[in-house]
Amino acid sequence: MSKHENKNTGHRGENLAEKYLVKNGYRILARNFSTDLGELDLVVTDNSYLIFVEVKARMSDKYGMPSEAVDYNKQRKICMVASQYIKRSMLYGAPTRFDVIEVRLDTGEINHIVNAFDSYLRY
Repeated sequence: MSKHENKNTGHRGENLAEKYLVKNGYRILARNFSTDLGELDLVVTDNSYLIFVEVKARMSDKYGMPSEAVDYNKQRKICMVASQYIKRSMLYGAPTRFDVIEVRLDTGEINHIVNAFDSYLRY
């Protein structure tokens, strides 16, 4: 798959994840929040937590489950960018969690993994 196709797949997955989250009562705070360290797919709240959501979209499970791509290094990177979001938004002390949403583009199936990994937040 080309880089352009990967980006298109990612955007489709993020759109479906966003619709799913809104439908389930979450409020979107940011989409594709970027810094020099990386990007957060979605930042949302359920009025209890500040939630950083990593979206992984796949056409099939041919190469494994989408969430398997969120390894230790990816988790650390997400946490570093989340720290920058917290600093810029001045949300110090807000309860946070990190979710992963798997999107199967071939079936439209969505798997929301709540509190998918522990935080490495530093701010």
